[in-house]
Amino acid sequence: VQLQACGGGLVQAGGSLRLACSVSGIIFRNRSMGWYRQAPGKQREFVAGISNSGVSRNYADSVKGRFTVSRDNAKNTVYLQMNSLKPEDTAVYYCNSDARGIRWLIRTDFASWGQGTQVTVSS
Repeated sequence: VQLQACGGGLVQAGGSLRLACSVSGIIFRNRSMGWYRQAPGKQREFVAGISNSGVSRNYADSVKGRFTVSRDNAKNTVYLQMNSLKPEDTAVYYCNSDARGIRWLIRTDFASWGQGTQVTVSS
């Protein structure tokens, strides 16, 4: 599986960014997709998940109401729209997938991770 996240950058608090993760090597439309992040000195954590059809979504409490996950199955890409960014959102963001459904995204013990993208929010 190839997972390539992009779209990160430096933004001021209150600003927005849209991340994208391109996926290859799997049947994308059959997989739930999740976004994760790892801040310096902290454990990687679940941020948001979306079912294979895009109908179901879930979010970490810390990002509810500010982040929106979406996907385009024709492009094998999952997105994370991040609004009202806070300094505590600063982290490297990654995506990953699970064939078992959206509930299985709320974990971080995946066998492998792709390239993440750095998000830095200044105060």
